[in-house]
Amino acid sequence: MIKTSLIAPPFLKPGDYIGLVASARKVSAEELAPAINLLESWGLKVRLPKNIYSISNQFAGTDAERLSDMQQMLDDADVKAIIVARGGYGSVRIIDNLDFTHFRKNPKWIVGFSDVTVFHSHIQTHLGIQTLHSTMPISFSKDAESTELLKKALLGELKEYHIETNSLNRQGKATGILCGGNLSLLYSLAGTASDIDTKGKILFLEDLDEYLYHIDRMMLQLKRGGKLAHLGGLIIGDFSEMKDNTVPFGKTAEQIIREAVQKYDYPVCFGFPAGHSTKNFPLYMGRHCELNVNAKTLLRFL
Repeated sequence: MIKTSLIAPPFLKPGDYIGLVASARKVSAEELAPAINLLESWGLKVRLPKNIYSISNQFAGTDAERLSDMQQMLDDADVKAIIVARGGYGSVRIIDNLDFTHFRKNPKWIVGFSDVTVFHSHIQTHLGIQTLHSTMPISFSKDAESTELLKKALLGELKEYHIETNSLNRQGKATGILCGGNLSLLYSLAGTASDIDTKGKILFLEDLDEYLYHIDRMMLQLKRGGKLAHLGGLIIGDFSEMKDNTVPFGKTAEQIIREAVQKYDYPVCFGFPAGHSTKNFPLYMGRHCELNVNAKTLLRFL
């Protein structure tokens, strides 16, 4: 049975408000200024919560301050999308204390990647609402194409991608709801209230700065936990800045992943331009999509 998409928040239009929050690592006004200017050049208005520039060691304020800011943006009826300023670590410390009552009644786009995987997974699991995996304000200047695609995604103009083939790909065609995000975050969410159900879905994975043996450990955890056996398909983004021990592990991250899903027959796309490298193309998480891995990979949002 084909699963339909989760609830899609309304797409943005000129004059709408975007809320910026820092739910994890600290951020400065100087760092955010270029992104605010860019968003305003798109015809959007930016709203900032009161604690966004607070500092508590590596965090953007205390847990209570970051929680308050996120809650403010969730409850603000004028705000049509919430973009997390940067990743790092910290969203998991506040997720269980957020009240999604107003958000459930008036969904809005939650936008970001990496640490934001906590929100993507939790909202998909508990609320059945789509979110947007994409570049974040701290990285807007990193790649103009990725940022322009974010604009298209927010306006509802993003329809499909055509991706060059990869020698590790496994050909095939599948449809399903898109889920996933950062592998390390998904690994940490296993067995919690934010864990995801991958059955029949298209799973997307990316990661940064991990030891190769730990990539193997995390993939085996997904496999042993039943997360890989019944996928509709698998999309692998960037596995950037991987590390190795003095005695080499002997495989790349991509080879480790290919081995973990070797006995399954669903299509697998490697090299999708999303994650921590320069390119970070947006993905509608929770959207029903078509994955066709052939001479060129097609990912179409349905």
